[in-house]
Amino acid sequence: MRAICIFLLAVAALSAQEPQSTPANSQDSPVLTIKRTTQLVVETVVVTGKDGKPIEGLKAEDFIVAEDGKPQDITLCEFQKLQGLEDASPPPDAGGNQVIPAARTLISPEAAVNPRYRNRRLLVLYFDRSAMSIHDQIRALGAAQKFITTRMLPQDVVAVMMYSGGAVQVLSDFTDSRELLLKQLRTIMTGSPPDTDDDANDDGGPATILDFGQDAGEFNIFNIDRQLAALQTAIQMLSVVREKKSLVYFAGGLRLNGINNQAQFRATINSAIRSNVSVYTVDARGLVAQSPLGDASSPSPNGIGIYTGATAQNTTTSLQQSQNALYALAADTGGKALLDSNDIMQGIIQAQKAIASYYVIGYHPSNSALDGKFRRINISVKGQSAKLDYRVGYYANKQFGRFTTADKERQLQEALMLGDPITELTIDMEVDYFRINRAEYFVPVSVRIPGNELALAHKGGAQHTTIDFIGEVRDQWNNTVTNVRDKIDIKLTETTVAELAKRPIEYQTGFTLLPGPYVIKFLARDVETGRIGTYLTKFVVPNLNKEEKRIPISSVVLASQRVNLRDALYTVAKNTSEGASPLVQDEQKLIPNVTRVFSKSRDMYVYLQAYALETTELQPFVAYVTFYHKQVKAFETPLLATTNGAEARSKAVPLKFNIDLSKLPPGKYDCQVSIIAPESRKAVFWQTPIMLVQ
Repeated sequence: MRAICIFLLAVAALSAQEPQSTPANSQDSPVLTIKRTTQLVVETVVVTGKDGKPIEGLKAEDFIVAEDGKPQDITLCEFQKLQGLEDASPPPDAGGNQVIPAARTLISPEAAVNPRYRNRRLLVLYFDRSAMSIHDQIRALGAAQKFITTRMLPQDVVAVMMYSGGAVQVLSDFTDSRELLLKQLRTIMTGSPPDTDDDANDDGGPATILDFGQDAGEFNIFNIDRQLAALQTAIQMLSVVREKKSLVYFAGGLRLNGINNQAQFRATINSAIRSNVSVYTVDARGLVAQSPLGDASSPSPNGIGIYTGATAQNTTTSLQQSQNALYALAADTGGKALLDSNDIMQGIIQAQKAIASYYVIGYHPSNSALDGKFRRINISVKGQSAKLDYRVGYYANKQFGRFTTADKERQLQEALMLGDPITELTIDMEVDYFRINRAEYFVPVSVRIPGNELALAHKGGAQHTTIDFIGEVRDQWNNTVTNVRDKIDIKLTETTVAELAKRPIEYQTGFTLLPGPYVIKFLARDVETGRIGTYLTKFVVPNLNKEEKRIPISSVVLASQRVNLRDALYTVAKNTSEGASPLVQDEQKLIPNVTRVFSKSRDMYVYLQAYALETTELQPFVAYVTFYHKQVKAFETPLLATTNGAEARSKAVPLKFNIDLSKLPPGKYDCQVSIIAPESRKAVFWQTPIMLVQ
């Protein structure tokens, strides 16, 4: 028997904000409201001839637009004529020829009549301060100031955005006022807002956008999803302007690793495509010359790696991996990446050169169904041989409240198959593995969702929340190996309702797999609102039978809670041929800490299995846990020696630690687990970053 459980978890980070109630309508008389929803689909189309130059003078009747094979009536056709950079005159010494009031506002939508951005080149300077050191920030801001002073043209309009402190801030709406732009850049450099003018907004500060889940506290400390979600939010803000936009993304590298959600990366890219935004990534570190053994900012490395070259190779690989995501982000959105260059202003110039003359075409689709399906677009020019560059399709809006039961099930199945992941709900995941026998491994999956993102409903006089779960595991040949589909209705008491706004919930399930590489895609949907979250990641189940140099071990599970199974909000037992989960012992469930954020007020539990594959007799192991702060040992547990032999079938020797964290100061640590086998003279070391908070 294996249980699928839902637990309400204690929080380690700051509590989420309490939801605000909406005041009731004070008017007694009923109001008749008639709503009609229309959608204008806008496409930017670059039309070039055989010589590569833009074709001008085309009218709406010269284009043929079809959606899913059905012709559409064009209601908007504009030509945006942009002067080539080679023919442009140098910028004036100060100011611009048009000032658009911009300081401390959101991105302003464009009016349908007399659009103010016609024949203008739209550039966005986006500074990700969470991904840049102080030196990188100074270098990026200096490049932006130099561009505005020396290379910005009269037809250019520039917006300045920043991600800092868990929020996206719009420092300047699109403007061609060099004076205003330089003033906002100085704001970033000094870290304080500039003096407000009389006509400034009443809020007195930059607009802050908090709609991408960054209030989930511990969910965002070790996961670059917050950076990608912030970028996605900035891109969606730009969608109110229909012209083409080039966003220059300054960061000191962007590294996707095994614990990051690949779905958020894809969702950000697809959002840029839908919003007509090309991302031009700039590595603000410039040309990096790294010492193979590190520099004076950290202690010298040790171990055999400094003699075999492994340490130097890892340093080089780490730098390359931090640039791979920047390259992919630019390439998949139609932009370019500037890497390993000290002249980082060229990244802005690349974005400036990329926007040439183009047409803006709009139509109201004949298919008005709010079904969330993908609509494919085909655009051609009558009677001319031309090359067209445009967005090939979009996803329709959805109105979840009108879905039937069949529609909801179809939507969930289609969302699982979509190449465009939906990231409306914040979720995080941990995938572990434990050896069952010589051939099979049990893979427990833990999914965590912030409770404050779930809606409550009344049913039978009690409050409850309902969540749909669907997921699948695919092998390296893209074959579905196993899947999961659950619908969980969680009834809540008055106590748990109050706690749900502050605590995350955790869903646990598991699979039996053979060794090999896999991809897991997992979706959760709030049944009340229809909001969907997606988690997509790769993982590997190793063949521990082939491990000869080191001690074979399972995944290392770090936890801050051990919960009685009777305390689960929801639990169901499923009959399977699999062994019981090693995370359940003596009716206590070990809850993996998916986010790696721990509180000083709670103990840390460390659990893993070492495997004695070479003998059936007692295989002694010695293990200990060490905490490093800035590569200096801060704490180490006493030695733990095994006293029992290996389990007959799995050859597993369990290793358990209960660590008191109250004596350690808050901060970031590297947690290392070391296991030694004195008889075989083998060892293994496992390490991960953690965050300790009050």
